[in-house]
Amino acid sequence: MQINIEKQLELIKRGAADIAPEEELKQKFVKSQKENRPLRVKLGIDPTAPDIHLGFAVVLRKMRQFQDLGHEVILIVGDFTASIGDPSGKSETRPMLNAEQIRANAETFTSQFWQILDRSKTTLTFNGDWLGKMTFGDVVKETSKVTVARILERDDFQKRLSEERPIGLHELLYPIAQALDSVEIKADIEIGGTDQRFNILMGRDLQENHGQEPQVGLFMPLLPGLDGVQKMSKSLGNYIGITEAPKDMFGKAMSIPDDVMPMYYELATNVPMDEVRQIEQGISAGTVHPMEAKKRLAFEITKIYHSEEAARAAQEEFERVFSQRETPTEIPEAIIPGDQFRDGKIWIVRLLTATCMAKSNGEARRLVEQGGVTLDGERIDDMNAELQISDGQILRAGKLRFARLKVGK
Repeated sequence: MQINIEKQLELIKRGAADIAPEEELKQKFVKSQKENRPLRVKLGIDPTAPDIHLGFAVVLRKMRQFQDLGHEVILIVGDFTASIGDPSGKSETRPMLNAEQIRANAETFTSQFWQILDRSKTTLTFNGDWLGKMTFGDVVKETSKVTVARILERDDFQKRLSEERPIGLHELLYPIAQALDSVEIKADIEIGGTDQRFNILMGRDLQENHGQEPQVGLFMPLLPGLDGVQKMSKSLGNYIGITEAPKDMFGKAMSIPDDVMPMYYELATNVPMDEVRQIEQGISAGTVHPMEAKKRLAFEITKIYHSEEAARAAQEEFERVFSQRETPTEIPEAIIPGDQFRDGKIWIVRLLTATCMAKSNGEARRLVEQGGVTLDGERIDDMNAELQISDGQILRAGKLRFARLKVGK
């Protein structure tokens, strides 16, 4: 906390899309040093999916920076709010998750936090501990502090109203529930993606109504997925999971479009910003080849979640397999259950899912459509292809996924 305030601000502002209001953030740093009191930095997470990807890691990495500066990080797992469903950025009502789904997702989620955050400096709590205890009278009292007009200001609701799409009454309560989390823990700062702006600013409003000093909102950009267009999402299949094997992580990073590389460098690596700008300028001037810049990016990402040695091995394997068109030295065996065959043949989409080369029929179809599937080096373009399989054949999906096939009983 005794680090120069300008240095703290420089670190925290890296990659941030907005800080609202920025002057208050500086004042909070000054007050923190004067009182020798760490700031309480909040991040709320609804466990609506089981795994963490690089897009979500953006906000966790920002939390880690606060920890490294000596501040207090409070992670709120929204076991209660997940049952409502955050309407942020949604064109329709989200399905409400049951308690079993939420619990299973939360268990996987929380175990992955510690790949980024310092566990010893993190307070992990669940908002069901306070929101779940509120009476109907408590809810009415809190909602009386917010007008319907204020709630309907949010872009998501405005758009849905204009398109005559339904808005559930429970969705209107979501921002209030998230804001009450800030009241409960007396947050100084709340971090979230740019899609969380309305919810986080609602926290400022309710804190003031409760006589607290309002939190500062720190908004991080939404990292584009591997398609370079839509935000990174498991449901879209355009993600890099932080628990993926080094070679898979490296290989996926090599498919990032050139035009979003600077954003990935800034948000997903520790490369100093002056170096990032040099790389960007070098690509524009033609003095740095985009392929080399992308290899550096993939290396830096893989190093963070594994090790420098693992990242180097992943790069060597990528260059050997992809650049030199060779087959990997080690190919895992995939046993295809006999009941997946019909008249001795198997549908290509079923083959990809049965061997775990694709997680869904949709992903399998996309791989075939994109020309990313080969069997013993022969590309398969027909989505409806029915194949005869022999033991030992090599199935390839994408750039770096291989399996040696074996027909089961």
